[in-house]
Amino acid sequence: MATATAASSSSLTAPLLRPKANSTPAPRSLPFLRNRRCARAVTAAVSGGAGTYGAAQRRGIWSIRDDLAVPRSPYFPVEYAAGQERGPSPMVMERFQSVVSQLFQHRIIRCGGPVEDDMANIIVAQLLYLDAIDPNKDIIMYVNSPGGSVTAGMAIFDTMKHIRPDVSTVCIGLAASMGAFLLSAGTKGKRYSLPNSRIMIHQPLGGAQGQETDLEIQANEMLHHKANLNGYLSYHTGQPLDKINVDTDRDFFMSAKEAKEYGLIDGVIMNPLKALQPLPASS
Repeated sequence: MATATAASSSSLTAPLLRPKANSTPAPRSLPFLRNRRCARAVTAAVSGGAGTYGAAQRRGIWSIRDDLAVPRSPYFPVEYAAGQERGPSPMVMERFQSVVSQLFQHRIIRCGGPVEDDMANIIVAQLLYLDAIDPNKDIIMYVNSPGGSVTAGMAIFDTMKHIRPDVSTVCIGLAASMGAFLLSAGTKGKRYSLPNSRIMIHQPLGGAQGQETDLEIQANEMLHHKANLNGYLSYHTGQPLDKINVDTDRDFFMSAKEAKEYGLIDGVIMNPLKALQPLPASS
């Protein structure tokens, strides 16, 4: 009886402990296998696997991608399928870098977005590099900025005056506050704007807090920046300093044509071959 019981027990537990020699796994459906392959491809792309050019592969090598930030977009399905928001794919980044690099090779730089320290450091480095490459060839700087830090803007301004090449400025979209100041700081005779751009000047903005002595220090600093900026604007535009003080007391918007008459720019770029005809409603 014991032998029969042991044999019965062995026959019951054997299939659970080891598979049969001739057993094969059940075939999986093709959609399941296809989904597994897609999942592995997505994981490899997001984690920087094969086919990507991650930071580890370019460690110690400077790349323009280190200085540029491309906005994220929901039109990159690989990253969003994995639930990760890691910005554009490497292929899109490379294409964007190639455009910026080609512009830079043609001595075209961009002052786009708010004027702040990181952006100013990049523009300063670009200006110094182009000056070292060819001090006799003009540099073109496109300005599309709502303004920003006064000290960051003055770093760009001083570098523009420090280098040997002429810096031609072109306004596209909006040049406001420090953006308008940098637009007017281009080499005289080489400051331009596209026809539908807007230019705005005003006095420096800021605030202060703390003890009375601290407030006085900050107020004096703002008055210094205001006098300094208005003095340069008077020189760049040819307008009397008193008029500059009055006009910059509040936001003073101008069209491209008005900015030319004011002296902020020297010309409005118009292509006669692509002149815009007025719409029926506006005519």
